[in-house]
Amino acid sequence: MIDFSKKPRIIGEKVILRPFQKGDLPYIEECINDPEVQKLTGSTSPINKEKLKEWYSTRNEQPDRLDLAIVDRSQGVLVGESVINLYDEGSHSMNFRTLIGPGGRDRGLGTEATGLIIDYVFQHTDLHELTLSVFEFNPRARKVYERLGFVEYSIDQDDLEFEGEGIDSINMKLTRQAWKDRNTENP
Repeated sequence: MIDFSKKPRIIGEKVILRPFQKGDLPYIEECINDPEVQKLTGSTSPINKEKLKEWYSTRNEQPDRLDLAIVDRSQGVLVGESVINLYDEGSHSMNFRTLIGPGGRDRGLGTEATGLIIDYVFQHTDLHELTLSVFEFNPRARKVYERLGFVEYSIDQDDLEFEGEGIDSINMKLTRQAWKDRNTENP
């Protein structure tokens, strides 16, 4: 099992990844209630503010997962989150997911945040791989994941129903070896 009891603060050029704080709720609520975020994450039910508050107030206490706020360094404002969760003992892997709200899009913040958390995980754990799923109607995210070394390994057909249409979920993974190779080629 991986122990994420101690939550890091990771500083990049554009973003800071840090544990959630009390004042973050309005910003994460804005991100989660954004129609594009809801579409791209497959969220269909309305968000209950009290449940949201309870959820984010307990993220820093979870030793079996890593939930970090993504803060735009230029504005000092939370614009999203990056999460490592769902440990799989058989493959010694964990799932990765991220979301960027409207205030953080189209400036490379999500790309940098993704790279930072991936580097942190492979530098500070012995995990064999990270996995993720991305809906086929999110080519922007898929392109970022591929650029960072994730490769497709399966497709869940019609995994999400959106506006009466079945949307495939593309399952991707990044192995420790592929991460090492990418970092050796691009130091």
